[in-house]
Amino acid sequence: MGEYGPGHGPQMTLLEYTFLKGAGLFCTGALVSYWLLRWKERHLREANALKEQAMLDTTRREAEAMARESRLAANEEALKLREQAEKALATRRGELAEMDHRLAQREILINGQLEGLASQEKNSREKEHALQKAQLELETTQQELAQLIASRKEQLHKLSHLSEADARSLFLKEIERESLQDAGDLSRHILDTAKNKAEEQARRILSLAIQRYAGTHTFETTTATVAIQGDEIKGRIIGREGRNIRAFEAATGITVLIDDTPNAVVLSGFDPVRREIARESMQRLILDGRIHPTRIEEVVAKVSQEMDEAITRAGEEALYKLSLTSMHAEVIKLLGRLHFRHSFSQNILDHSIEVAHLMGLMASELGLDMNAAKRAGLLHDIGKAITHEVEGSHAIVGADFIKRYGESEDIVNGVASHHDEVPHTNLLGILVSAADAISASRPGARSENMTTYIKRLENLEHIGLSFPGVDKCFAVQAGRELRVVVHPNQVDDDQAFALARNLARKIEDELQYPGQIRITVVRETRCVEFAK
Repeated sequence: MGEYGPGHGPQMTLLEYTFLKGAGLFCTGALVSYWLLRWKERHLREANALKEQAMLDTTRREAEAMARESRLAANEEALKLREQAEKALATRRGELAEMDHRLAQREILINGQLEGLASQEKNSREKEHALQKAQLELETTQQELAQLIASRKEQLHKLSHLSEADARSLFLKEIERESLQDAGDLSRHILDTAKNKAEEQARRILSLAIQRYAGTHTFETTTATVAIQGDEIKGRIIGREGRNIRAFEAATGITVLIDDTPNAVVLSGFDPVRREIARESMQRLILDGRIHPTRIEEVVAKVSQEMDEAITRAGEEALYKLSLTSMHAEVIKLLGRLHFRHSFSQNILDHSIEVAHLMGLMASELGLDMNAAKRAGLLHDIGKAITHEVEGSHAIVGADFIKRYGESEDIVNGVASHHDEVPHTNLLGILVSAADAISASRPGARSENMTTYIKRLENLEHIGLSFPGVDKCFAVQAGRELRVVVHPNQVDDDQAFALARNLARKIEDELQYPGQIRITVVRETRCVEFAK
């Protein structure tokens, strides 16, 4: 065991031999593993080197491709920019050429104008020389004319035996007479033309308004009649010792007249609202049959309440008929009271509605606000429903009333100025005056008592006789025409036209009348000779 192998000296033991053999094998395996690792590393390095080379080649090719694309894009962009630059240059060259052409034309035009100015200057100098020559000739002619006039004056003085002042006075009188005649003819022509045009336009507007509107007319008095059946009911109305009549008159403020008229009781009073309340109350008491002071007071109180509602309904119905927007409740109530008031027997509410319709028609013809015109026409007489305790004319009082309740300034002025008591600030007042005259002067609209009618005719004829040169005056056509006969030796034709105008102005200033009055001046010359 302590020896080395055979033939090598001492022999080794088996353990040692085994150990040495294992160690040799281990070393051999380690060496093989080392060379395998070295081979793998070299193989991996070679593989990596190949991959890196392939990547480098790929990157180089991509870079070369991108460079080629960039060069192509740059070339294309350069071509585009070059084309654009060439186009811009061509456009600029065209503009420059156009400017050169315009400049050349302007130069030609300026040269032509300069030549024209030079020609005009030459003509002006020639005309100036001609004018100077003509002025010299005119001065010479004027001197000769002055000499001729002086010699002619001397000859006229010798022939006429008149001084220069006398001749000038005669000449001026003749010129004045001719001028007055020419002025009269011209003024008459101007007035006739203006009158014809104005009358034609006004006649067209008014006739259209009258033709398109037609209203009813009623006639009422200050009394109301209630029908009864038999005399027994009269006794009930009178009551014991007349207590029922006294209670009824005290409750209504209306006088009850029971006379010998069969089957009728007359209620008399100037307040139309109270008269209507009394009439309705009397009818209800007669139908009920129970007539005594307490019952009378109850019925009158109930009818008075219903009358307030009826007045409001009448005002609302007026607005509805005219298609107007709502007004203040107090204005509507006062409008309703106009239903029970009359002027010359014409119902004032119906008259106001009629005026409003006419206002709307005329406003449409003139291109004005129809609603404002209708409101002014409806409210123009609202002052007549206000009691006499408020001082002032109905136009001013009514205008102040509607102004308090929010009506516009134009409508307020239209109401206040429709009788020319305040200046007109718009056309509404003028239209209200025209529509009011149309509604009041239409046949059957109003009644006029005989005394007032005769007095108006007398005043009309008196105004006509107040002018010098008037021989006779006749009021004809129910006072709608005044015929004036003048002395032919005192009034000539031109003075006759002036007399007609002055008569018209004086009648307008002094008289109140419906509609219009025609003035006809008659100048007649009679030449009478006798043959013997």
